[in-house]
Amino acid sequence: MSTTATASRRGRGGRERILAAAARLFATQGIGATGMEQVAEQAPVSKRTLYAHFRTKNDLVIAHLQDLVLSGATLEDALTREDIPPRDRIRRLFDQPDAAPVRGCPFIDAAAEFPDPESAVHSYAREQKLRMVALIVDLVTQLGCREPLLLAEQLATLADGAASRAMVLDDPDYGRHARAAAEILLDQALRESTGATGANSSTATD
Repeated sequence: MSTTATASRRGRGGRERILAAAARLFATQGIGATGMEQVAEQAPVSKRTLYAHFRTKNDLVIAHLQDLVLSGATLEDALTREDIPPRDRIRRLFDQPDAAPVRGCPFIDAAAEFPDPESAVHSYAREQKLRMVALIVDLVTQLGCREPLLLAEQLATLADGAASRAMVLDDPDYGRHARAAAEILLDQALRESTGATGANSSTATD
């Protein structure tokens, strides 16, 4: 390849190449172990170009997490699929991405590597986990559950726990255990809601 062609290749899509390199490195060796120079080398871009796009590593990490959200490469994305019935969307929370080795929730991973709850990365990760609960609340409300927030927190806890254990055990099918527990919670919540509705109707007609 000529010097001119190489320069042209390096000059186009620098931000996208940086994010792609960061995603690979963060997934394989962790955020803390990945240096900015390594990202620049893997992109490949000059350090000047890297810092022109991302002034700090925190900026790069947040951009990486935002890119995951926009690309639909998170568990939460299943919750927004309007072409799928609400209960099936909840079930998909327990499906791990088809990747080897298995990775856990990127937001939990990021929060663990930036433990200060006031840090920008930790704050963004928290926002996404709260968004996850809000999306589940909407779905279980559609299903008719009486206490949607309580149930949503339980389901989110199951999904996060399953994702973490799937990563530790490198078992992409580990979510089946949490999915079975989620089905029990959903069935119970729906029975209670139906019973409460029936009792209220009976009282109203007495």
